[in-house]
Amino acid sequence: MNERANAPGVATPLAKVPAVTLAFWITKIAATTLGETGGDAVTMSWLGEAAPGASGMGYLVGTGLFAAIFAGAVWAQMRATRFRPGLYWFAIIASTTVGTTLADFVTRSLGVGYAGGSSLLLLMVLGVLWWWKRTLGSVSVGSVDDPASEGFYWLTIMASQTLGTALGDWVADTAGLGYTGAMLIFGGALAGVAALHVRSRLSSTLLFWAAFILTRPLGAVVGDFLDKPVESGGLALSRLGATAALLVFIVACVMFFPQRAAAKAH
Repeated sequence: MNERANAPGVATPLAKVPAVTLAFWITKIAATTLGETGGDAVTMSWLGEAAPGASGMGYLVGTGLFAAIFAGAVWAQMRATRFRPGLYWFAIIASTTVGTTLADFVTRSLGVGYAGGSSLLLLMVLGVLWWWKRTLGSVSVGSVDDPASEGFYWLTIMASQTLGTALGDWVADTAGLGYTGAMLIFGGALAGVAALHVRSRLSSTLLFWAAFILTRPLGAVVGDFLDKPVESGGLALSRLGATAALLVFIVACVMFFPQRAAAKAH
């Protein structure tokens, strides 16, 4: 750690992403849950993928729509000169909705299946992180302050959001644990990562990305639990209603919880 950066009266340089705090994780889980309900609202409710005999093309159309929104959000985020909480969380929400529809397209429309899709997407996430580390030397959030690191950061997020959807569906549906069982599995795994952060000397960067990835399947199964039919183990809430409620909660988190930029790694 650079002592001069921490000296009295000397400003600590900041990254363009948020500091990792409890508020960050609460907002992130809410955003991933919204991604599931919002993605399903578009592809299943609006584009008809929940109807009998659906072609599967609704997932592709939804993916194209959300991918365009995500690309625009990342473009705006990369042009920003400093951390802007509203813009950052808008990009996160966009990433998690496109992750939902893309995972559904790959696993359902293309017939890859949850196990195959999860395996391929896990390899993609690990590959992007390896490429990022090899190219720039660090995958720490504190290093995200230039176009190259931001590109890797958002590519990793996009891949992890897609992985999380497929993984959540795999555990809840194929493994037969149901939504509540899957919530316990992923919630327990996330708690385990938090315990390792407190009690072990494992890399904080490694534990951050492990937790970041795990919040997505947790949010996916919570979202499914909220909007899936009662006979399937859900609460059958309105997808649009659940999405709106989650959006209000996220806006409140951004407005009232401390939102500060991460200190640069130095």
